[in-house]
Amino acid sequence: MGRLAVTAAVAAWAIPIAALVDSIVPDPYMDEIFHVPQAQHYCRGDFLTWDPMITTPPGLYYISLAYLASLFPGAWAIKVAEAFDPLCTTALLRSTNVIMAMVCGVLVHDLLLCIKPGIGKMKATAYAILVALYPVHWFFTFLYYTDVASLAAVLAMYLSCLKKRFWVSALFGALSILFRQTNVIWMIFFAANGAIAYVQDLSLSDCPSDENSEPTDKSRAEVSDRDSKVCALGLRRRRTNHSISKRGVVSGSTKSHTSFMEELFDIGFKIWNSKCKVLITFAPFAIVLVTFGAFIIWNGGIVLGAKEAHVVSPHFAQLLYFGLVSATALLPWHFTPGRVSDLFHWCRKNKTFSSLAMLIALGLSFVAIHLFSIAHPYLLADNRHYTFYIWRKVIQAHWMMKYILIPLYVYSWFSVINILVFPDLTGKSQPRVWVVSFVFSVALVLVPAPLVEFRYYTIPLVVLVLNSPVTGNGKLLALGSAYAAVDLFTLAMFLFRPFHWGHEPGTQRFMW
Repeated sequence: MGRLAVTAAVAAWAIPIAALVDSIVPDPYMDEIFHVPQAQHYCRGDFLTWDPMITTPPGLYYISLAYLASLFPGAWAIKVAEAFDPLCTTALLRSTNVIMAMVCGVLVHDLLLCIKPGIGKMKATAYAILVALYPVHWFFTFLYYTDVASLAAVLAMYLSCLKKRFWVSALFGALSILFRQTNVIWMIFFAANGAIAYVQDLSLSDCPSDENSEPTDKSRAEVSDRDSKVCALGLRRRRTNHSISKRGVVSGSTKSHTSFMEELFDIGFKIWNSKCKVLITFAPFAIVLVTFGAFIIWNGGIVLGAKEAHVVSPHFAQLLYFGLVSATALLPWHFTPGRVSDLFHWCRKNKTFSSLAMLIALGLSFVAIHLFSIAHPYLLADNRHYTFYIWRKVIQAHWMMKYILIPLYVYSWFSVINILVFPDLTGKSQPRVWVVSFVFSVALVLVPAPLVEFRYYTIPLVVLVLNSPVTGNGKLLALGSAYAAVDLFTLAMFLFRPFHWGHEPGTQRFMW
């Protein structure tokens, strides 16, 4: 019932709004001027023509072809080149992402039930609808961009890995890379944490029970059934090792550091002891990774086209921007009086560790902002995006402003990490290795990107939502209402407030 409710809810707004967008903006707009003609080449059976301005692989076009084939099976039975060409209109290609948005909603629902088994279908449905309303994701549901399909592939990869269907997960990983190359980082992240969960399961199965040294057939069946349903990548496991099973806030940096190092050594020891099984089980991911490496060597870089505009740069400020954006987007978790009070009390309980961590974070953030804050030419010149106005009206309002924001960046990241590491309302917490690998993955995805784009933050933000503590219905409703208000405002600006650039031809529209 939950999946059906999510699908119906997303369809209820996505289909009529898509029709409205297509009626007012029937022609390709912004990056669609590259994607739509390229997809139409594929519809004509021309798979060799490639627009050099397109930076991402052709995954979106293949999905669109499959989608059109499912809508018009008769056209597939005839000649593809002749039958599909008239069907590849801008409106029909855009509708690919409407379907992908429904798929994303269902995947979020299933992932929540997998990661948080006690959440219940009603709450999982509410969360899935909330993610579907997230403004950046919501807006690009109605345009022919790669973002929505990319998110769907990544979530499918995540869910398959949690359910220990590693071959299926690797296939979805390969598909996700066909949408966006940086998704290889998320494949490595899920596979690495999947391997950790796998060896922990092997370790638990090898340890005889103190209460039942001679397990019966019934107990074996129960264990087998339990193991088959274990979905979380170590997120919900209680550590049997005393040094790793400690919960709550630890006092002092030495103890916390020792606990983390013991966790690392414990994982490394288990992986080494089961190295043959791990290598065989996770070989599919290795195959995809090697293939991707070969592609980079053949292509001369990770970006396909427009390489001069997408040069890899040490943009460490991106990590700070993501922290603030994600904390703001998940405001009930991070910017409430109760949350501020909790962090303050945590700092008081751990004065030495928190003071040292705060000083290091502030120092590194200052270096990142002062030396590694990049203003891409697109950011400075394109007034069709929110980021243009945020950069001009906030960050560049005064030369001191970018430094004044540093404490806010640091607070955001402290809140995000604290909420992942320490127990939530259900008494569960994420392993420190998971949290460190998540932050490292976010850095690998964002830091090399010279352009500040909120679209780049969507996947890590959704992963963050899935692994954050469950919040109350009132807060979910308030956040959902705020998302809906931003959605409608952005849509109204896009559709009904077009403008022109001086004497240049063409209508411009405001968007994310």
